[in-house]
Amino acid sequence: MDPSSSQVAITDGTKRSSNLDLEKGPVEPSSDLEATTADEAEATAADEKRQVDNHDKDPDIVSWDGANDPENPMNWTNRKKWFNIAVISILTVLTPLGSSMFAPGIRRILAEFHETSPTVATFILSVYILGFAFGPLIIAPMSEIYGRSPLYNIGNVLFTVFSICTALSNSIGMMMAFRFLMGVAGSVPITIGSGSIADIMPVEMRGRAMAAWALGPLLGPCIGPVAGGYLIRAAGWRWVYWLIAILAGIVSVFTFFTLKESYAPVILERKAARLRKETGNQALRSELADLSGHAVEKIKVAIVRPLRLLFLTPIVTLMSFYVAITYGILYLLFSTFSLVYPQYYGFGEGESGLVFIPTAIGMMFGISIFGALSDKSVKAKLDSGEQHRPEIRLLPWLTLPAGLTIPVGLFLYGWTIQYRVHWIVPMLGSLIFAFGLMGVMMCIQNYLLDLYPRQAASVTAATAVLRSLAGALLPLCALEMYEALDMGWGNSLLGFISLGLAPIPLLFYTFGARIVKRSQPKD
Repeated sequence: MDPSSSQVAITDGTKRSSNLDLEKGPVEPSSDLEATTADEAEATAADEKRQVDNHDKDPDIVSWDGANDPENPMNWTNRKKWFNIAVISILTVLTPLGSSMFAPGIRRILAEFHETSPTVATFILSVYILGFAFGPLIIAPMSEIYGRSPLYNIGNVLFTVFSICTALSNSIGMMMAFRFLMGVAGSVPITIGSGSIADIMPVEMRGRAMAAWALGPLLGPCIGPVAGGYLIRAAGWRWVYWLIAILAGIVSVFTFFTLKESYAPVILERKAARLRKETGNQALRSELADLSGHAVEKIKVAIVRPLRLLFLTPIVTLMSFYVAITYGILYLLFSTFSLVYPQYYGFGEGESGLVFIPTAIGMMFGISIFGALSDKSVKAKLDSGEQHRPEIRLLPWLTLPAGLTIPVGLFLYGWTIQYRVHWIVPMLGSLIFAFGLMGVMMCIQNYLLDLYPRQAASVTAATAVLRSLAGALLPLCALEMYEALDMGWGNSLLGFISLGLAPIPLLFYTFGARIVKRSQPKD
């Protein structure tokens, strides 16, 4: 750059600064928050300057080629970003289909394998969700070591293989074993999808991206039984898994060629490896490289990270507990759909699948509305000149209505079934419940993602462990609970529990910043 032009730019900047000072006077922080924001901005600038200085001093550090390097996922075009998110969203719709698509045919499966236990009938549905609980503990840390793309591709292939094995099952035990493995493999996009979003999306656009991604794991279990009921009646339950295997095989080939790696440390490490090969300089290393130890040690640390976040970080612990209870209630309701509507309203296999549609509608409205409102709140704060705070995702006018809507839906669902009110009314109750559930989950997921963007996959895994365990185990208590309390008081009990949990987001909206400072994860 020409020295004279640099001097002109500096002089011009000085003049502008002087004029600004004369017109507006000295700028002073108007509150403690603004003072803190200014201090944080200075600290960030200092850190960036130190990174630049270190890079200048050490020519062996491999970094991005400037602030606008197209290889940096944050600099991808919007079209490329949304295409990646669309592909991941397709995966998150497909893999949860296996959890409940066969639900309308449970009675037929039990008859074929000569099984009469109602607990076994419920566990056939739940065992898949157990796979969702244990898979993330391995998948999340692996994605933070080897990248997102390889995990997606391996998971797709294994999911296809296990779907075929389930279709060929010749005993109830074999079927449940392969359904568990389907859940483990199918948990890949659900576990690391949020991490992929954090890799490429700025904070003011994450709410909408999370909404697109979250549609899959929550709509999949609702959409599946709709098609599954009629497919089972026409061709048998095995064709549910043959259909899933065919779809998964097609998607596996498609994602292998289209899904791009988005995890910055892995991209820079690949760049460093390429340069080491081209230049022969073996000292070259990534700016984001983890130099803490050998690969085995890194894997051990990474595997433990989700559990440390879950049990040693109060924010993750309580938020995960809230999500787990509400998610478990969702699957508990799912387990009643296939029994209640045939028994109380005389629905057949095909019609029993249709009862999931109101829940899907409630989820779609909840995801769309709360995702958009969340981003709008963040953008408004940024446009006003404030620094983004994750607590904005937990604004009371967002989280409190969502939390209160959940028990309202449960009360309506339970009591209208008990008194044999027309079937459209309990379906409306499940719609209201699903709407509130999505509001709670969207706010919490976006909040945790903003808190730990570099550890997004591990945080998602931490929440997925409790959430999936609750989704798998709570339905096992359903039959005994409803026998003791009936539908009215049974669902009222669940409503009162969810009502007691509703203030948790408000707690972290008020005190979250202080708690984060005292409980930051070590790695």
